[in-house]
Amino acid sequence: MSGEVIIAQSVAILIDGNNVERSIHDMLGSTSAMVNFDSLIPKLTQERGLNRLIYFREGKNISSKLAERLHENFYGAVRPCHKSADIPLSIKATQLASKVDTIIILSGDSDYIETVRHLKAEGVRVEICAVKANTAQILIDECDYFHEITKEDCFKLNKPSKKKNKKR
Repeated sequence: MSGEVIIAQSVAILIDGNNVERSIHDMLGSTSAMVNFDSLIPKLTQERGLNRLIYFREGKNISSKLAERLHENFYGAVRPCHKSADIPLSIKATQLASKVDTIIILSGDSDYIETVRHLKAEGVRVEICAVKANTAQILIDECDYFHEITKEDCFKLNKPSKKKNKKR
């Protein structure tokens, strides 16, 4: 046994799906772009234990494949939201504050600034993960750590091409 001390940290990842999707679409100039969660989540958690992963998404068109993949790979859940994810995500973050050491919010939306301040006051480490060009500077300044989503963290879906019959 070496003198190394291992501290186990637990992490919750809360994703504002609409915000992240819009940011990635802007960055890549494609509405078929998605975050590669299979590589991004391990990069975010590093050696820390993932306690919860929740993908909040406004609207009825939520990919069942995404939900299955997040559940299979990370025991994650997808939560549909009536309107924006801001309130449900903030409520869940507050509920998790006493259960985890770190909360990582995937969103660059300045609406989360009060949530970040509240969580930090509760002693929770708060990290933000977002596309930097679409992230409010106040959020970057207030969080404990900022993870930038880059093109390498994304992929473009290959949509089946629709063949059109052209009349000559």
